[in-house]
Amino acid sequence: MPLALSAVVIARNAEAVLPACLESLAFADEIVLVDSGSTDATLDIARRFNAKIVHQDWLGYGKQKQFAVARAAHDWVLCVDTDERVSDTLRASIQCELQAPRFHAYEMPRCNRFLGRWLKHGEGYPDWSLRLFDRRHANWSADAIHEKVLADGPVGRLAGDLLHESEQGLADYLAKQNRYTTLQAEALRARGKQASVTRMLLSPPLRFIKFYLMRLGFLDGVPGLMHILIGCRNSFAKYAKLRALHRRDRR
Repeated sequence: MPLALSAVVIARNAEAVLPACLESLAFADEIVLVDSGSTDATLDIARRFNAKIVHQDWLGYGKQKQFAVARAAHDWVLCVDTDERVSDTLRASIQCELQAPRFHAYEMPRCNRFLGRWLKHGEGYPDWSLRLFDRRHANWSADAIHEKVLADGPVGRLAGDLLHESEQGLADYLAKQNRYTTLQAEALRARGKQASVTRMLLSPPLRFIKFYLMRLGFLDGVPGLMHILIGCRNSFAKYAKLRALHRRDRR
């Protein structure tokens, strides 16, 4: 018999994507949804799926996810974002591993859908993400952005994709990337990092070469090209914003 599993989700105003997410988590023994102040139908949808709802004002991505994991009834947790869903193959892989886990943490390939296409190369795939773990041996970092799960031992790999709807419209996607680069710059400044002109200028083309050419991002057509170009823009924006923050601090 597999070990009990808690599926953990953090949410805010996610009514457009939440039903598919929660439906894919129906195999878990419980669903824990931590909401940070939704004003749309998010909570009604969560109740429809019998999720345990907990309110917590926003703490930053890492700390919010730490809080959510702590609310789970079971030690084995599967953490999924509202715009993600577990594929049938991944679900079967999780259920098989929980029969007799060989590791305390597992990562899975995340497949990103961008401009209507599932990206299979470049930055878009396989976007390995550690999401299934025993919280006694692993947990989220406290980073405000680009949080990651830190495990105290080796990490296993699962078959099957975690499906990620990475954009609900290009304008919204660009706005989200702008917010992310601002948070990244602020996090770098908090760690005392600097952004040289050389890094600011070289980071975008190096990213393009690595993911679009060396990892065959060009095979994903126009969506793959747009995805990497936005990523390169983000690399520049992150360091440009960091330089602007340091310049403001010196005033």
